[in-house]
Amino acid sequence: MQPILKLNLSTENFEDYQIPAEWQREYLGAASLAARILYDDLTAELDPFSVESPLLILTGPLTGTFGPATGRFIVAGKSPATRLWAESNVGGIWGAELRKTGYDGIWITGKSDSPLYLSLNGSKPELRAADHLWGQDTYQIQESIKTEISSKSTKIFGIGIAGENQIPYAGIFCDHGRAAGRTGLGAVMGAKNLKAIAVQGSGEIPLANPDAYKKLRLAANRALKEDPLTSVMSDLGSAGAAEYLDYLGEMPKKYFSAGVLEGTENLSGASVAETILVGKKACHGCVIACGRVVDLGDGEKRKGPEYETLLGFGSNLGITDAIFTTRMGELCDRYGMDVISASGTLGLAYSLFEQGVISIEDTGGLALNWGNRESAETLLHKMARCEGFGGLLAQGALALARHFDVETQAVQVNGLELAYHDPRGASGMALVYATSPRGACHNQSDYFLADIGQVDDTLGLEFFDRHAGAEKAANVARHQDWRTVGNALVFCHFANIPPETIVDLVNDACGLDWDLDDLIRSGERGWNLKRLINLNLGLRAANDRLPDPLLKALPDGGAEGYIIPFDEMLSAYYTARSWDAETGAPTNKKLAELGLGDIDRR
Repeated sequence: MQPILKLNLSTENFEDYQIPAEWQREYLGAASLAARILYDDLTAELDPFSVESPLLILTGPLTGTFGPATGRFIVAGKSPATRLWAESNVGGIWGAELRKTGYDGIWITGKSDSPLYLSLNGSKPELRAADHLWGQDTYQIQESIKTEISSKSTKIFGIGIAGENQIPYAGIFCDHGRAAGRTGLGAVMGAKNLKAIAVQGSGEIPLANPDAYKKLRLAANRALKEDPLTSVMSDLGSAGAAEYLDYLGEMPKKYFSAGVLEGTENLSGASVAETILVGKKACHGCVIACGRVVDLGDGEKRKGPEYETLLGFGSNLGITDAIFTTRMGELCDRYGMDVISASGTLGLAYSLFEQGVISIEDTGGLALNWGNRESAETLLHKMARCEGFGGLLAQGALALARHFDVETQAVQVNGLELAYHDPRGASGMALVYATSPRGACHNQSDYFLADIGQVDDTLGLEFFDRHAGAEKAANVARHQDWRTVGNALVFCHFANIPPETIVDLVNDACGLDWDLDDLIRSGERGWNLKRLINLNLGLRAANDRLPDPLLKALPDGGAEGYIIPFDEMLSAYYTARSWDAETGAPTNKKLAELGLGDIDRR
C-alpha cells in the first residue's frame, strides 16, 4: 500500500501517513484495514459530528488494477445513524483515480470554519473555497468543479444538501450516481464543511509481480465475461432476479407487511430492459457493466434504477411504476441521500398512516395511503431540506417510530433501515442483518444468493434450503468472512470469480504466498475486529436481533406462513463464531487464533 494522505481541516495541515506493514498483511486493505487504522479513535464518547471524528477513505490493493471488478473503494468512520462502525463501499472510477495520484487513501479529521473542497492533482493537495458550491447537488458539483479547475477528466466525490444538513443517512457520491450510501458518512463530511474531493492522477499503481498479475487478470476478465451470472447482470442489472425473488417471497411489499402486490413484474430488470433501457455503465475496468442508463421519454439519458431503488420506492410503498422509482432514485442521488434508508423511512410512515398512528395533520395535509406517488415525492424533497414533517423523516425510521411511541414497528437493526431482501423468503439473511457490523446490511453478506444455490464448495460452503434454520449458521459466518475479504480487496460482489483465482491475484499483487485458508482467515480477522469496535462503542448481545415485524409470518406469497427460527439460528451462529453467548464478544481463544489477542479492549 502507498502512503495515505492525512488532512486536519481545522489546521489545514497535510501529512503522509504510512500504514504499518504488518497491518497491510493482516488486513489487506479497504474496509478491514480501515477498521484497524481507526480502532483506537472510535470510542463510545465520540460524537460523529465532532471535530475529532475521523472520515477515512481507503482503496484496496487491487483497486484500479484492471483486475476483474476491482474498481471500488470504501469510506469508514463512526455512523451518525447507528453510532457504531460505519463502512460504505463505492464503485465508479474515483477510487482508481485516487490511487494514480500516489495515495491509497485520505484520512480526514478536524472541521473547517467555512465550506472547502480538496483538490488532489497528482500528489499535490490543495484546499479551495467551496462557499459557491454549498447548496449544489451531487451532479452539479461535478460539473462546477471540473469547469473551475479546467479539467474534464478530474473525478469528484462529494455531498449534496442532505450531507450539508447532516441528515444521518446522507451519502457521498461520484461518477454517474455511484454512492457511499449507507451509514450516513455524507453527514460526517458535511459537519466538517467539506463539500467534495477532486482527484486526478497519472501515476502507476504498484504491483509486486506486474507481469504475472497482468497475465492472470486478463484471463480472469475473459472468464468473467463468459460467466452466466455476468450475462444476467449485464443484460438486466442488479434487478435481474427480481421476479424470481418475488416468487420466493423475498421482495418486500407495503413495508414488509404483504406477500403479494399486483404489478410487481414491472419492478424487474427485464421490464426496465424492455421499456426504458438505452445503455449501460461500468465501474473502472469492469466487464460486467451492471449500471443502467435509461430514457424516461424526455430524450435525456440518466442513471437507471438498481434493485434496491426499484423496490424501495416501488413495492415498499405499494407502487409498481419503474419510471417513478427511477425519478425518486435520481432525487436521492442529487440530494445525496441513501436510497434504502430514505425509502425505508417513507415506508414506515405509510404503514403508520394506514394504522392511524400518523394522521393527515401530522403530515401537513399529505395522505400517505399505499400507492400515493405525489406524497412520496413531496416528502422526499422535504426530507432533504428538513422541512416540516420531512424534518422528522430526515432522522430515519427508528427516530420516526420513537416519536410516535411505536419503536418496535421500525424495520431496522441498530438504527440502520433494512435492505430489500426479506429474510422470510431467504432465512440466512436473518443472521446477516442481525449481526452485520453496520446494521441491517446486505453487502456484508449477500447470503440470499447462497439460499438460492449460489455456493462454492471450495470455500467450505454448503447448500441449505432457503427456509432451513440453525443448521446454516456456520455457513452464514463463512460467507460473511468471504465477503469481508471482498470488502478488503475491494471486489464487487456481482463478480463470480473462482476463489483460487482471487488467491493468485492477491499473491501477485501483494507479494504474498497465501493459500485460500489464509485469505479467509484474513476476512474472519476483519469481521471480528469490527465486532470489537462495536463492542467498544456499546453494542451488546441484545443488539443482535431482528425487528418484530419480520418475526411474524407473511399472510400470502412465496413465504406464506413461514416463521424464522431466529433464536435457534443466533445461538448456533454464536457457537460457530466462538462468541460468548452472554456478551456477544469473541472468546479470548478465538481472538488469539486470529492474532487479535493483544489488541486493547475497552
